Amino acid sequence: MNDGLKSKSLCRRLNKFLRADELISDPARLASYAGDKWFAAHQPDAVALPRNAESVSRILKFANRHKIPVTARGAGYGYVGGCVPVRGGIVLSLERMNRILEINEKDFVTVVQPGVNTKKIQDAVEKKGLFYPPDPASRADSFIGGNLATNAGGPRCLKYGVTRDYVLGLEVVLADGRILRLGGRTHKNKTGFDLVKLFVGSEGLLGVITEATLKLIPLPPFRATLAAGFDAMPNAIRALQAILAAGFLPCALELADQFTLAAAARYTGSRRLGVCKAHLIVELDGQERSVRGELPAVERIIRRFKPEFVDRGLGDRECEKVWQIRRDFSFSLRATGLTKLNQDIVVPRGKLEELFAFAARLQRASGLQLACFGHAGDGNIHTNIMVDLDKPGARARSDAALDELFRWVLAHGGAITGEHGIGLAKKRWWPLAVSKEVRDLHGALKRSLDPNGILNPGKFI
Repeated sequence: MNDGLKSKSLCRRLNKFLRADELISDPARLASYAGDKWFAAHQPDAVALPRNAESVSRILKFANRHKIPVTARGAGYGYVGGCVPVRGGIVLSLERMNRILEINEKDFVTVVQPGVNTKKIQDAVEKKGLFYPPDPASRADSFIGGNLATNAGGPRCLKYGVTRDYVLGLEVVLADGRILRLGGRTHKNKTGFDLVKLFVGSEGLLGVITEATLKLIPLPPFRATLAAGFDAMPNAIRALQAILAAGFLPCALELADQFTLAAAARYTGSRRLGVCKAHLIVELDGQERSVRGELPAVERIIRRFKPEFVDRGLGDRECEKVWQIRRDFSFSLRATGLTKLNQDIVVPRGKLEELFAFAARLQRASGLQLACFGHAGDGNIHTNIMVDLDKPGARARSDAALDELFRWVLAHGGAITGEHGIGLAKKRWWPLAVSKEVRDLHGALKRSLDPNGILNPGKFI
């Protein structure tokens, strides 16, 4: 059966229990569900647009009975091909399950569907004086369901933790259509295994999340930033380490290297960024009096390491100006005309200086430019290999450089992904990252929950 007939046949069968407006079969529209922000794409045979858990359950019961692949999808802002339907079948788009069901100021929880935009959640709870801290760079575009699937992070994870740390309860639909309620809305719960945390970060391989109860905390009433430029990366790293050693726990500690800064200077017009070889952002938050009291002390620590400049930002508006430049780093690198191979590696915090030194050596050895920036406070540095793919041999050189990068990271106690997940992009290095015994355990969990292997097939399990 050709692909067109296969798609029509599948949609006819789905139409028996889904409305016409809950299905997409037109090839032109299917193409927009074929990939994410990575380089792979594969067109599905059909896209289902459920509005509730019961509809998701019916789709999965049907797919499981007929062994049809199902790939759950959010906004498509992932960076590892995690929602690419590599074996066709059904894309289960959760875009219409987009409601904030509850914000409870007394319980400090919000209950949301997976298709809600992450920043929309944050804005809604902040209007009530509450705070949902995880802040992936794509929060203005991504869905909370994708954040849950990848256990997304962001700059504020240094102080507040990652997505998993804010998930109290989940509604999950298993591959056979069973609907589970896991956890609850209490901030402590030790009843059996922590199955909630099992599904967070599972990349759509174990079940489909249809509702989440998220923990909230009080909104810090004031924030301030220090943005410092240095003439050498070691000085910036030592300043960062000295801030922590002095007993301060900033909300965020971000580093960027010279190539990233030069690209950002061209893209944004910032003269400040063009004169330094390393850049450190420090954000403090809390009560206004305490933040204003800590800020000069942190600045004095930074100045011990001879920065080229230190700029202060007080309050939301001035802080957001600093963070907008940080958010522009990725766009700046794309504007160079090179392809950005974005790797979200993590190293122990004590290995940061060695990581940047290794990146410089790898750049010289490979002849490829590396751009390193990110969440230095928790060792999560986005190490981007910049490639002109039109040049002969560029792909082989970049693959070899990635091999070197991941081997070095693992040899120094790090991890090949801190935020984006394995997906397709890092599938090649999955056997290096964990032992055979651990891979076998992943496989056993997958078979237990999805014996027919219909959920997001073709990925790392």
